[in-house]
Amino acid sequence: MSPTLRPAQYIVATRWYWHLAPENIIIIKHNGLEKIKRIEKITDQHVFVVGDNIRQSVDSRSFGWLPLSSIIGKVIWPRI
Repeated sequence: MSPTLRPAQYIVATRWYWHLAPENIIIIKHNGLEKIKRIEKITDQHVFVVGDNIRQSVDSRSFGWLPLSSIIGKVIWPRI
């Protein structure tokens, strides 16, 4: 998520999120790895996520839409 988040920077996320919207930063589980991504599009059942570093990010542009169940939490701090 560089340049928005820096390596080794602490973040706070919550599993108790009520409203997800484009531009929210979330933690997802994909292929056994936890990844921090930004929501680009969202439907009732799926989310399309992208990284802020477009040239190096592995995101929905390469692996497609993810089910909402793959969301672990919503980043609440730092406030972006």
